[in-house]
Amino acid sequence: MIDEALLKILRCPNDLSPLSLANPRLLARVNRAIAAGRIANVEGIRPEQQLESALISETGELLYPIIHQIPALLPGEAIPLNQLSDRHWEKTDA
Repeated sequence: MIDEALLKILRCPNDLSPLSLANPRLLARVNRAIAAGRIANVEGIRPEQQLESALISETGELLYPIIHQIPALLPGEAIPLNQLSDRHWEKTDA
């Protein structure tokens, strides 16, 4: 889990907006898409492993994986959420 103090200073590398932890419902949807091979990061690489946690941009458009408790905050590592078939998740929904 990301330390709250660190979370307050982390920013989206694309637009410098604040990031927040992705909620479990969104992670479950992303993990289903990963398992089905229907989702890729900005660089076009399909994730091989399920995500235990991730950070979401303020706009709700990009998801940054947290791998071994380290946020992957490179622009190419972001997963565009417009790849999900629908947007019935809420960024703040826990």
